[in-house]
Amino acid sequence: MNFLKIQESKIKSILKSFHYDVEEVSLIPSTKKELGDFQYNGIMAIAKRMDQNPLEIANLIAKELEKDEDFAKVIVAGPGFLNITFQDQALLNYANLLLEEKCYFEKLPSKKILIDYGGPNVAKVLHVGHLRSANIGESLKRLAKSLGYEVIGDVHLGDYGLQMGMIMLEIQTRYPDLSCFQTDFHADTVVDLPITNEDLINLYPIASQKAKADEKIMEKARHITYLLQQNDPCYKALWRSILALSTKDMKEIYQELDVHFDLWNGESDAEQFIPEMLDYLRKKSLTTLSEGAEIISVEEEIDKLPVPPLLLIKSNETVSYETTDLATLWDRKKENYDEIWYVVDKRQELHFIQVFRAATKSSIIPKTTKLEFIGFGTMNGKDGKPFKTRDGGVLSLRELMNLVNEETDKNMIPAIQGEERILTSKIITAATIKFADLLSHRATDYIFDLKKFSDTSGKTGPFILYSTVRMRSLLKKAKEEKIKKLYFQNFKVLSAKKVFLHLLNLQKVLEKSLQEKSLHELANYLYYLNNTYNNFYAENRILTEKEESVKSTWIALTKLVYDVNLLLLDILAIQVPTRM
Repeated sequence: MNFLKIQESKIKSILKSFHYDVEEVSLIPSTKKELGDFQYNGIMAIAKRMDQNPLEIANLIAKELEKDEDFAKVIVAGPGFLNITFQDQALLNYANLLLEEKCYFEKLPSKKILIDYGGPNVAKVLHVGHLRSANIGESLKRLAKSLGYEVIGDVHLGDYGLQMGMIMLEIQTRYPDLSCFQTDFHADTVVDLPITNEDLINLYPIASQKAKADEKIMEKARHITYLLQQNDPCYKALWRSILALSTKDMKEIYQELDVHFDLWNGESDAEQFIPEMLDYLRKKSLTTLSEGAEIISVEEEIDKLPVPPLLLIKSNETVSYETTDLATLWDRKKENYDEIWYVVDKRQELHFIQVFRAATKSSIIPKTTKLEFIGFGTMNGKDGKPFKTRDGGVLSLRELMNLVNEETDKNMIPAIQGEERILTSKIITAATIKFADLLSHRATDYIFDLKKFSDTSGKTGPFILYSTVRMRSLLKKAKEEKIKKLYFQNFKVLSAKKVFLHLLNLQKVLEKSLQEKSLHELANYLYYLNNTYNNFYAENRILTEKEESVKSTWIALTKLVYDVNLLLLDILAIQVPTRM
């Protein structure tokens, strides 16, 4: 069992023995290290509830705790804070248990979760706006899995809206001789597109501009969208070829970012469920007609601002994004998920309020299934505006990765050359981008400073990697020197003990990160763990330490930190190079 949880249960038992009822006891790192390692701040709340003096309660509990051999010192401070210092031997015993069992945190009760993240649009460039969804979603998926959840990740492609109608109209205009536009076209035939993915990406802005400038062109695009949604053989075949070309490039970029989806579903996969779902909604008398469109009212009395109705069928008979999202939930309910999370730009919150309300109001999703919107802010440049190219255009993910690659390459050792340098640079680039992206709370906008986040000595991905690589090197040398079995016997110096005390807080950090659906706690914890270890490393000569019991302890401590680093970096989907 987790060391802190054991001690918290002891405090809870003592409180209950004096008839102080408390649901939870939580020890946190002490704000005044001279008073103790950890502190408990719950006495004041108990005293207020019981109408008693908090100092009297605190002194009573402190006196009982001092009888326990795990507690070296308990100091009452302020109005009733308990400051606790644990016996070194208790910490050393627990450290050896960790070293032996390699179980650094406890699992939580199992849940079945689906995470909808990524959300790129087919035939459009993957840009910096897609970065946060991929990073946050992938890390949340890995975090939840690490804590014992069964988790499925779905990219949920944007592959079925008006954008497809626009793109296919432009392709038809440019390449009227394609097989799919011929009268003898067979539905199962593969359409060979005479363009690259880069050509495809360049088509959309042109097609969009044309449609917005000319209502007749827009109407044609809408009609093609309608035909696609009606499974027209020509446009369905063309759509499949566009999808294959576009997703191939997406997968390559996601692979470099170590982002992996279990499902590559899209809006189109929900299409088959729309008729059945609409029939269900109509039979329940939940839909109404408004100006030629079919809608569901989702407003509630608690609303402080108007919540518009959910648009099911547009007046031109095409379905909306809300409809495909609702139909996607119609499909997902079959898997009996306990929770479904959507990792999406926070500016789309209203859309998901509408979809979630329609899903629960209609009982498409039972009330026992939790639907959660996990909104995130934007990645901005130094001007505080969304990160763009020098000429003001949307920066693609590939362009961002190239910029970071150029900067991180400057900090690599010259000895790394050839294929190793290319691979190492890619790993450091991904770490730089990901760590910077996860360092702030997901809901906040943040400024991406290229030089700052590429630095190997700041609160950055490269710093964590450099620290991890150095630990690996130290452990390799220890193995070569045939150091005796690693064992915690004597911290000797305060800086070594501080490192281990920081490790004790891992369980709380993981659980809080999962609760808040944000990785900033975990990323900051990882930085402070490595910073604390590096301070210890700088003050002591580990491999040349003459006292064997101390040397063994320090190498064992290095092993624990190294293992935790690997574990947490994997949760953040960050790989570690051999050297850098």
